[in-house]
Amino acid sequence: MLTRAELKNELTEAGIRPSVQRLAIYEYVKNSRMHPTAETVYEALREDLGSLSLTTVYSTLKLFVDAGLVLMLHVDENFLRYDGDTSVHAHFKCNRCGAVIDLPVSGDYNSWLGGAGALEITDAQLYLKGVCGDCRN
Repeated sequence: MLTRAELKNELTEAGIRPSVQRLAIYEYVKNSRMHPTAETVYEALREDLGSLSLTTVYSTLKLFVDAGLVLMLHVDENFLRYDGDTSVHAHFKCNRCGAVIDLPVSGDYNSWLGGAGALEITDAQLYLKGVCGDCRN
């Protein structure tokens, strides 16, 4: 888990003014492994941040995605989810409980190309769907 000071520094280095709301949203997404929706972030923070609106959460998450600080996931047909882990990895979504789980992958995007050196991958999202171990038991 990153400290508030480290998170604030990441926002500043990305050219984003770390307001109280932005820092709280960033901290929630970066320190969460549940791949929250904007609605989940809003519900988790609205009591502590009385002036927070769902529109603010959406616009702030877009700001973070555009800056490369957070990933926007399209793993769910109904909701966008957000991931604070921007390293190269895949996602598995359980069809029963809806959990989204990080899966490690080897190499980086461009190493997947093999001999197709004329291509340069700038973004990739790999989603697998099925039933998680908890639901199978």
